[in-house]
Amino acid sequence: MRKYLFFILLFLSLHFSAQILSENQKLESLCKVWGFLKYYHPHVAKGNINWDEQLIKKINEFENIHDKIALNNLYSAWINSLGKVDECKDCLQTDNKTYFLKNFDLSWIDNPSIFTENTAQKLHYIESNRNIGNNHYIGKGGRKIYFRNENSYGSRFTSKSISLLELFRYWNYVEYFFPYKYETDQNWNDVLREMIPKFLAVQNDKDYHLTLAELVAKIDDSHAFLFSTLISLNQYGNKKLPVEYSYAEGKLIITKINTNRFHEKTPFYVGDVIYDVNGKTIPEMVNSYGKYISASNSWGKVNKVKSKLLFNNMDSISVKLERDGQNMEVVAKTYFLKDIIVKKNPVPQKWKFLDQEKKIGYVNMGVITKEDLDEMYRNLRATNSIIFDLRNYPKLTILPLSEILLPQTTVYYQFNFPETNYPGKFYSRKNSIGKKNPNYYKGNVIVLVDENTQSQAETTTMMFKQHPKAKIIGSNTSGANGDIIKFKLAGLDTCFTGLGAYYPDGRETQRIGIIPDILIKPTVDGIKNGKDEVLERALMYIKNNE
Repeated sequence: MRKYLFFILLFLSLHFSAQILSENQKLESLCKVWGFLKYYHPHVAKGNINWDEQLIKKINEFENIHDKIALNNLYSAWINSLGKVDECKDCLQTDNKTYFLKNFDLSWIDNPSIFTENTAQKLHYIESNRNIGNNHYIGKGGRKIYFRNENSYGSRFTSKSISLLELFRYWNYVEYFFPYKYETDQNWNDVLREMIPKFLAVQNDKDYHLTLAELVAKIDDSHAFLFSTLISLNQYGNKKLPVEYSYAEGKLIITKINTNRFHEKTPFYVGDVIYDVNGKTIPEMVNSYGKYISASNSWGKVNKVKSKLLFNNMDSISVKLERDGQNMEVVAKTYFLKDIIVKKNPVPQKWKFLDQEKKIGYVNMGVITKEDLDEMYRNLRATNSIIFDLRNYPKLTILPLSEILLPQTTVYYQFNFPETNYPGKFYSRKNSIGKKNPNYYKGNVIVLVDENTQSQAETTTMMFKQHPKAKIIGSNTSGANGDIIKFKLAGLDTCFTGLGAYYPDGRETQRIGIIPDILIKPTVDGIKNGKDEVLERALMYIKNNE
């Protein structure tokens, strides 16, 4: 009996000491080790080794790796093969930078379930003696970085190894250089754990693109996208109803009927309110499409999805709508975009007066340029109020406008920049704007915003907020601010926010947006009646504060 008990205990001891690892655990660790060495190991970061080739080789070797001991033997031998890492005295030097560390996380190195003490020590030694200065894979341009010297394998699905390589490459981009990684809905480590089986399951081009798009959507950033005609054609369609519309209260309100080159009549009228498309409500469609579209928040998701809602690949679309108090179902023909005739809207005025007494000025920030500002201000400086409409994207007017409108230099934003000498860390700088100006504009500065107010528009809004009589009116802005980094993912155009942007006291605007002083959103009734309810609320505010 004792003999049998001894063998049982010996078997259990050997079993647990081996610590069998799952396929996912092995690949998760490989993604992290590969990415860490890519940016930290001096010989790898200098581009001396074909790093993609090394990854493919390790993925193939994993077929014979089943437990912790074997995995760590592989990692130890791999690290040794990369060459000696000299001590880095410059790595010990401190500077006067203020560091932002919410994204920085190398704690995985010390996970005893995956790594032995020997492997962890080797990785920490590389961290302490990391590559500094020039990096083969990261360049600097102005105040932001860019990715470079990456091999392209095209957008076609060719193998599971290449699919994993693209996943690992993107995951590490975000891990080390996306300033808002700490704010994603799903922990970034959990994203890797979830997406590995999905990439392993890909069998064709369509699934490949959709899985890539789902990965990009996980960063919850309205700057991010994945440009794939395959997704556009298969997921959304290439034919649409010949109408234009606005969104409010979970419904689509038709604002314009376009003609078609066949001169066929369309069974819609301006003011029709669509609440169901092919058996799905508008919110259901937003949720369905939203899985593959990155956005900072729910209103940003709607804003990016709504343009796709009346597309499909069929010859018609069935919609349920409300017209003059009556509910009805309409089946309408769809058209290729080339067959829809869209009359261009007239170019809006850059600025104008909104009242006969010329006390209220209006500036369209989406069309006015730096060259127009002096003339605009000569015309509007005698007004009691100027309304700046920022429900659009401005044309780099923030600096000259600040010198016209603000009384003095003021800190208006804090930016976080990626630290290329210590990937994963960011450093902070406060940004000032304006100049001492006793002749600054003394009237009310009213700023109109909504979900279209994104990035540079949000930064411009923050400048306006420094005016002593500023009032922000509308709905929360997009919540995606900071310069973008453009790059390729599996040969497809994509990007994400490249530097963090915050209030001067460190509060976030990413994902939240800039919260208006007066909250007002368009309504179905307002859009049906052709009203600009946000502008009307601004005029009411001015009237009550004369």
